[in-house]
Amino acid sequence: MKLEVLNGFLKNRWMEFSPSMLYEKLARWVLSLLILAILSCMLGGVIITIFHLRLLFTMDIEHALRIIIIDVLTILAVLEIFKTTLAYFSEGRVKVTYIIDTVIVVMLTEVMACWFREFDLYKMGMITFLVLTLCIMRIFTVKYSPSLKHPY
Repeated sequence: MKLEVLNGFLKNRWMEFSPSMLYEKLARWVLSLLILAILSCMLGGVIITIFHLRLLFTMDIEHALRIIIIDVLTILAVLEIFKTTLAYFSEGRVKVTYIIDTVIVVMLTEVMACWFREFDLYKMGMITFLVLTLCIMRIFTVKYSPSLKHPY
């Protein structure tokens, strides 16, 4: 009797099995590990930034603040990646707006880094063009988001 119940249970479970369900569970497991790695990186970045605060007392204030600002902007870029990963858990898809936000923060970090050192005008122009293009893309992704219902 117990063997028949077990066979029936296994048959029902096999009928419920689908490759997409396996993929979804595997993707969630891998993303859970990724979230732990991202949190570790953010914690490490905060610790390094705190250690860089001692530079305020050992070198000129302008150079120390440059290093700290770039550290903080890098942590914010990692935070945007974290937000993108969490959005996959809640919506089952990656939101393009979060990816664009991440790239904008990274590009602004690069602009700040170029601003604080000798920069090539051509490189600065290309980065500025890229940031402006990403801002326009961000506007369009919000305006034409698939989560919004269009009345037409």
